[in-house]
Amino acid sequence: MRNYFYSLTILLILVPILSFSQNPTKWRGPDQNGYYPDTGLLTEWSAGGPEVLWQYSKLGEGYSSPSFGNGRIYVSGMEDQTGFVYALEQDGTLIWKAPYGPEFYESYPGSRGTPVIDGDKLYMLSGKGHLSCLSSNSGQVIWRKDLLREYGGRNTEWGLAETLLIHGDKLICSPGGREHNLMAFNKATGDVIWTTKALGEVSAYCSPLLVEIGGRNLIITHMADHIIGLDGDTGKLLWSHSHPNRYSVHPNTPLYHDGQVFCFSGYGKGGAMLQLNADGSKVEQLWYSETMDSRMGGAVFIDGYMYGSGDSNREWQCIDWNTGKVVYESKELGNGVVIAAEGLLYGYSQRGELALIKPEPSSFNVISKIKISAGSGQHWAHPVINNGRLFVRHGNALIAYKIR
Repeated sequence: MRNYFYSLTILLILVPILSFSQNPTKWRGPDQNGYYPDTGLLTEWSAGGPEVLWQYSKLGEGYSSPSFGNGRIYVSGMEDQTGFVYALEQDGTLIWKAPYGPEFYESYPGSRGTPVIDGDKLYMLSGKGHLSCLSSNSGQVIWRKDLLREYGGRNTEWGLAETLLIHGDKLICSPGGREHNLMAFNKATGDVIWTTKALGEVSAYCSPLLVEIGGRNLIITHMADHIIGLDGDTGKLLWSHSHPNRYSVHPNTPLYHDGQVFCFSGYGKGGAMLQLNADGSKVEQLWYSETMDSRMGGAVFIDGYMYGSGDSNREWQCIDWNTGKVVYESKELGNGVVIAAEGLLYGYSQRGELALIKPEPSSFNVISKIKISAGSGQHWAHPVINNGRLFVRHGNALIAYKIR
């Protein structure tokens, strides 16, 4: 009996610890592909939309998404040209807010990157190039780097916009300098682990993708004029593929499936399907699509098809992953962001429409649709699904919907 109570005590101590333990958060879900693992979700909404659980409307300006860790919700915003991280309870109550550095306040002002949570640490990059490691418990600064001043990074026209990537003990970022083009910092200390010249191009608003292939950890990202592949452990440039567009704007994280990677951007440029070789050290182009030219809304892959909306080509599209053939196009919903869960799409248009869509290769089937009225500015932030809730950020507001 004594051993039973001892074991029960240890279990009760460990349960909250284990429930909060996690892998580092990633941009657009655990596989970086916009697909969330939640189940038991609503298959249609009422006329007024899913139930609003709560709304927090004091985030300042910004376009980032929320992230989740340690039983809390973290989101970034800008007040008076300073970037802040806001830590919220699960019911939307503010726990603390802490500054992480000067934010981009010129054209389209506000926070860009989404906080990355890794246990007791939080990582954030400002549009002005300030890279910060904060305590995820209090917001206190642990270490900080100025990528532009210390490492010759070069800012972009609309400010550095990158959600950082953690790979093992490394924190990966893209300063865009001629010498320090991409860098890996020790996530605990801020010491440089590796740095690479790559092609010396300015960064392009892209949050990098990490894939494992043939025993290699491969980082794939867009820079100003090329898609590049790096060895994630050493920073060695393995390959590049030319992909310029008019403004060197390539915010979409590439989509990866079964050794193939689709890299795409807006302004009419479209996307290239690249085939990786066995260990990811080389690529060849399989096909090209000018129609899938999403500027910043991403795309998702489901059952052999890719779904997303364009920029110059403003329609929502279903594209055959293997051939690049456009199966159909639809203007039933304004163009914008797309994520997915449990086989359904969630579209968030630049007109503020929030829609639940059944992705079929035969037709674009909008099941339910509402209009987001709370918040301010552009409808650009990528929604996130977490624990049966759909989170939509619109400027100064974060809205939590019950979808389970």
